[in-house]
Amino acid sequence: MATLVGSQWIRIRAFPEVSPPYFRHSSLSTLRRSPLRRISSISGSSIPSSGVDTPKRAEGEVRVRFAPSPTGNLHVGGARTALFNYLFTRSKGGKFVLRIEDTDLERSTKESEEAMLQDLSWLGLQWNEGPDIGGEYGPYRQSERNALYKQYAEKLLKSGHVYRCFCSNEELEKMKEIAKLKQLPPVYTGRWAKATDEEVEEELAIGTPYTYRFRVPKEGTLKINDLIRGEVSWGLDTLGDFVIMRSNGQPVYNFCVTVDDATMAISHVIRAEEHLPNTLRQALIYKALGFPMPHFAHVSLILAPDRSKLSKRHGATSVGQFREMGYLPQAMVNYLALLGWGDGTENEFFTLEQLVEKFSISRVNKSGAVFDSAKLRWMNGQHLRSLPSEDLTKLLGERWKSAGILTESEGLFINDAVELLKDGIDLITDSDKALSNLLSYPLHATLASEEGKSVLEDKLSEVAASLLAAYDNGEFLCAIEEGHAGWQKWVKSFGKSLKRKGKFLFMPLRVLLTGKLHGPDIGASVLLLHKAGKCNLISSQAGFLTLDERFKMLKEVDWEKFNKDQCHLSTVLASQ
Repeated sequence: MATLVGSQWIRIRAFPEVSPPYFRHSSLSTLRRSPLRRISSISGSSIPSSGVDTPKRAEGEVRVRFAPSPTGNLHVGGARTALFNYLFTRSKGGKFVLRIEDTDLERSTKESEEAMLQDLSWLGLQWNEGPDIGGEYGPYRQSERNALYKQYAEKLLKSGHVYRCFCSNEELEKMKEIAKLKQLPPVYTGRWAKATDEEVEEELAIGTPYTYRFRVPKEGTLKINDLIRGEVSWGLDTLGDFVIMRSNGQPVYNFCVTVDDATMAISHVIRAEEHLPNTLRQALIYKALGFPMPHFAHVSLILAPDRSKLSKRHGATSVGQFREMGYLPQAMVNYLALLGWGDGTENEFFTLEQLVEKFSISRVNKSGAVFDSAKLRWMNGQHLRSLPSEDLTKLLGERWKSAGILTESEGLFINDAVELLKDGIDLITDSDKALSNLLSYPLHATLASEEGKSVLEDKLSEVAASLLAAYDNGEFLCAIEEGHAGWQKWVKSFGKSLKRKGKFLFMPLRVLLTGKLHGPDIGASVLLLHKAGKCNLISSQAGFLTLDERFKMLKEVDWEKFNKDQCHLSTVLASQ
């Protein structure tokens, strides 16, 4: 319930998750354009009405809005605000409204608006009303609502809550300078608040440009009970009369937002804490127009690891960037929900439907949440691997084809490749490198590396000779034709013949057959490489060498040269 108690206090009380009350109109006489008189004691119901009908919503209906400005990409902070609004209203069976705040005509673009709508849709945050689908409270772009703003501004002028201000920019700058010298807040001094009707008419007659200024009470404190932050207050003497309409006829942000939220019957305003200071002006406008007051909930900022505000200098910050980097929408939604909210358990993994079921505004934290890119990446990997097998295979198969590694997106080779490589993939884009690494054969680079020295020194040339013999007599190829069982049987026999086992057997085999020191299971890798040589799915641009081509290269290796090079490298490193 909203009340004004005495001239000392303006108190706005908000009770969680219920529909806010509507102010009742009183018989107080309408305020004139003359200076606002000090009122000893009034209640919220005694504020004069503007006389404009306000749309009504059903009793107890929850209506929230997300209102981005189409001047750039959808930042993760904005996406989280949209998510919290979505989860709150869906958990209450309410409506999610999308409104485009495009009054910044110079910076707003249609391309930015379309990109934001695409990002929200990609996240799965479907709205009930908006610029693309309409609704009974439209239009849903501020640029299409100017007539409405002017109507309400005129009503405030008529009721005396607003007056015309003819001050020039030079006069306003001088006021700021004087206030600064006196170490006072840079508030408007009220030059035209006390003007007579004759003075106003004189300026109008000569065509002096003017703005509309809202009369602010000179004493008292405004308090709100924020659903996240609790009680928040401001001293009215720090504000000064503020502009609601510019001299060019364009409304200012705080006036637009108040009129829009009221005429769209918004019940709860859930937004970033940067908007908290705006609440003071908006609350005064709500009361002056006799609008029902929504509940306010201000969500903390998303912080960078250094606890500064997250920005472009910290890396990717827009939803579109994360989508292009290979993140899944369900992982983004899951992670964003955890930035400042939790269900009180140790569980960190939620689907969108589970979040709707569990979300409560009372569990949103006041303090800022740190954006951890490493955790987001890890969480995406968990979501990726939890996809149904056929979905993951389809996703990665299409990715490999579009990346030019494969010529087809389906087949047994792709099924096996996904199964082998998925544990090393956290992002969809990681799959390109994972498959390319498997198909590549950087044998010479590995043998020439410092890490490859220990393998070379462990008589790698002798293992190579035995492996080539097994290839030439057909023993090796016959074994892998039999699949996993054949490989297991052969490698056991091969190790026994060399009196090697464990890493002393599998490390040299890995280097000789894959050209690398690390990778997924060696047996599964060799079997997959064998299939790759027969399936005719590998693009000519992938740099793939078949097993036959790898054995041909092994036959041409000058082992003595590699050993000499390694000795030289060791000498150089020792002298440094």
